[in-house]
Amino acid sequence: MQAFHVNKVTINHAGREIFRDLNWAVNEGDHIGLIGPNGAGKSSLLKAIYGALPLEAGVITFAKGVRVGYLSQHAEAEPGVTVWEAANSLPPGLAKVEEELAAIEAWLADPAVYGDEKRLERALTEQERVLEKWERLGGPQFGGKIRELLTLFGFTPDQYDLPTDVLSGGQKKLLALARLGAEAPEVLLLDEPDNHLDLEAKARLEKFIRDYSGAVIIVSHDRYLLDEVVTEIAELENGKLTLYKGNYSQYVLQRELERLRQQQLYVAQQKRIRQIEEAIHRFEMAARQDDIRAARQARHRRRMLERMEENGEIIERVREQKQIELRLDGWRGSTKALEIKNLAMAFGDDLLFDDLNLLVRHGERVGLIGPNGAGKSVLFRLVLGELEPFAGEIKIGPSVRIGHYAQEHQTLEAWMRRTPVEFIQDVWPCSEGEAVNVLLRFLFTYRQTRQPIGELSGGERSRLQLAALMLTNPNLLLLDEPTNNLDILSAEALETALESFEGAALIISHDRYFLDRVVDRVVELRDGQLTGYEGGYTEYLEYRARSPRLEAVSGRGIRERSSK
Repeated sequence: MQAFHVNKVTINHAGREIFRDLNWAVNEGDHIGLIGPNGAGKSSLLKAIYGALPLEAGVITFAKGVRVGYLSQHAEAEPGVTVWEAANSLPPGLAKVEEELAAIEAWLADPAVYGDEKRLERALTEQERVLEKWERLGGPQFGGKIRELLTLFGFTPDQYDLPTDVLSGGQKKLLALARLGAEAPEVLLLDEPDNHLDLEAKARLEKFIRDYSGAVIIVSHDRYLLDEVVTEIAELENGKLTLYKGNYSQYVLQRELERLRQQQLYVAQQKRIRQIEEAIHRFEMAARQDDIRAARQARHRRRMLERMEENGEIIERVREQKQIELRLDGWRGSTKALEIKNLAMAFGDDLLFDDLNLLVRHGERVGLIGPNGAGKSVLFRLVLGELEPFAGEIKIGPSVRIGHYAQEHQTLEAWMRRTPVEFIQDVWPCSEGEAVNVLLRFLFTYRQTRQPIGELSGGERSRLQLAALMLTNPNLLLLDEPTNNLDILSAEALETALESFEGAALIISHDRYFLDRVVDRVVELRDGQLTGYEGGYTEYLEYRARSPRLEAVSGRGIRERSSK
């Protein structure tokens, strides 16, 4: 049964037409991944379905009784309240019913009503109707459902009284999702719900989405998540929506086969069109010699081409998808690119980690994982010399040049009022024209090269950082969540560049698809200790599944775990 239908919808935003005459039908229970390049209009489409963005044309119709829940990309918890108060605040529908019940109770308490049999009967009948509505909307189970979802998302009862202001960005998003889940709308719209979540939180999110009985449309750049939870991919690109059955990996295969088939058909049709045009030319030359039959043949073939155009039978050339032109060359440096010995770090009386040991050799790609707050970014700051360790030492190879990608774009903080052109010229002394050419290769428009960096989106700032990495030509990369704000095509460009990179890389990432494709081994920072695993994320996960209770690591180096 159909949940809603998007019919010939056109949306304009800031004077730009995002898409025109878009059609889409979504059925109850569908789990769909909505993908496409940054700026394609994915978030705008979700907002339009939710009713938060006006339509320029068209209509979106819902089946009777269908409610829509929406988690925005930048979901925030209500400030100044506790976790429990934020989660347990009633949704508008239930709050309205509760107000109706309170009004009826006040009515029943009125002696004039209580003493009038007919008025009392009407009041009791109305109360029964509203109570049925309260039960139908899940009022009696709402508190229990909230507790169940808070537990699923990793909140413990002793955290219920915490103020929401102390929560991390990921926790705030999960808190908002718990409240939405308790409402149980028939359609759930999730805009990048996995951002800022660590690996454990992503696993909890996956379970929630897989088990959700209603329709779910999820915008995400996490290909691993899309493989786990969706059964259909909707690709929004160049103002068109194309549907593919299956998860993300199946979509990639289908799309590549379709593009190959389309290109073959295009080449064959273009050859046929050239033959027809050549025939028209020959007949028109003959017609100039008063050959009536040749003139008729020329008109017939020209009409053939016109009918093909009128009927939409002209096959388009396969458009090459725009991708950043990223090259990370690197160069041969020290055999030991980075060595950490007996490292300890504390903030006041709080010991973050102790006796850490790690060796990253030339040519290695090492994935650094662990729960949020474990100290991964602090470890990077220690390596960069931004913090002094409590104990231990960090050795950088003598012929090593570090390239740093900051998760929150801290490398750009001093440049927010300057332009990307000025930033590139500072990183890589060059002419203004050369700087613009670099930025165009990283998919910036000419206008964006001249506007303040502070006005750029998260994805645009990420691409700017990658451009700077390429230009500085490091041979040791410290990458902190490099795919967080990148669309899938840009993430794939980074993966390709890292495959041919001649140097070492230590990469903090919660992008499991990325880890599987890029890293040779994984090291996990948990409870102040490092544990190493050979292989990518899948091998790490397999080992964890076989050994759920890992023994403590002594600190005399990393305990290497082989999944084989």
